[in-house]
Amino acid sequence: MRIFPITAGAAMLAFASPAAAQLRPLVEPPASAEAAKAGVDVYLVNDGTEPATRAPAPIETRAADGSRLTLTAIVSDPVTVQPGAFAKIRYRQVVETAMAPPATAVPPETVVADSSGPSSGFLDRLRPHEPIYGVFGTGDAGGKLQLSFAFRALGRKDGPNLNFAYTQTMFWALDKPSGPFRTTNYSPELFVDVPLDRTTLLGFGYRHDSNGGGVTDSVDINRAFVRASKRFALGDGWNLDLTPQAWFYFGEHGVADDISRYWGYTSFTAAIGRQDSVKLAITGRGNPGTGKGAAEAFLSYPLSAIWDGLPHVYLFGEAFTGYGEALSDYKRSATHARLGIAFTR
Repeated sequence: MRIFPITAGAAMLAFASPAAAQLRPLVEPPASAEAAKAGVDVYLVNDGTEPATRAPAPIETRAADGSRLTLTAIVSDPVTVQPGAFAKIRYRQVVETAMAPPATAVPPETVVADSSGPSSGFLDRLRPHEPIYGVFGTGDAGGKLQLSFAFRALGRKDGPNLNFAYTQTMFWALDKPSGPFRTTNYSPELFVDVPLDRTTLLGFGYRHDSNGGGVTDSVDINRAFVRASKRFALGDGWNLDLTPQAWFYFGEHGVADDISRYWGYTSFTAAIGRQDSVKLAITGRGNPGTGKGAAEAFLSYPLSAIWDGLPHVYLFGEAFTGYGEALSDYKRSATHARLGIAFTR
């Protein structure tokens, strides 16, 4: 092992991590568990004013692809680091934590307060679902606003679990006098997710899509679906996520008995991106028998990555072409491009 004075670069790395013990480890996440087997450099930094000694204990961390890692030092001798210096120690992955996952405590209730008073919940079960955004275009593209969340009702996130999700998409006719909301899609769903391994999820459930219409113009779509999501680590923090989905319709559809001609029975999403950097997601769906369908693309980049003083939101672009962007217009083909911000992606 080697001991160095802290250089400017190392000082910046230390500043970027929260203060903890006097002698604290800093590790650059490897691309994957497989890459960690070849070795990872870990820096033990002394932020104090006195020499500090520490034995190189195992370190729990995550790889860039999300894999849980237990890193063990190649050497076991205690390390003494002088004030304002650091020691570099070589660690490697020797334990497959997927075979023996660590026990986790039940997360405590989260209590928050605002001007309406305090509220509380087990917020570790609440998460983003589809992107939450507001985007705007010219002409009849207008504005498009979407809210979406998912809630894990039963089960653990690392095992089979039952979830409720809700998505609401609003279309704002900014080219009309007074700018009314032209139509809204309401989409609750109930589904079960089953993790197959660290990078693969299988899901199946029920989704209802409605335009909230009355007797003469109601579009109400009921679907049972199965889907899967698989992540591939591309290196340097980049990941590719593939999500195929298939469904069948059942029940009444209001005035949209022929919805399958325009929506089809399958969809496929491909997303490539890196955490705290750019992400591109493209979804296609359709019916090969009728030649009708649609494609939608999301391109996003965190504003805080451009400058630290900017808000923690995403610059967000959205483009749609095909049938069924709004349920009320499921038979009309349209092409729109919009730009705005997103809070999740």
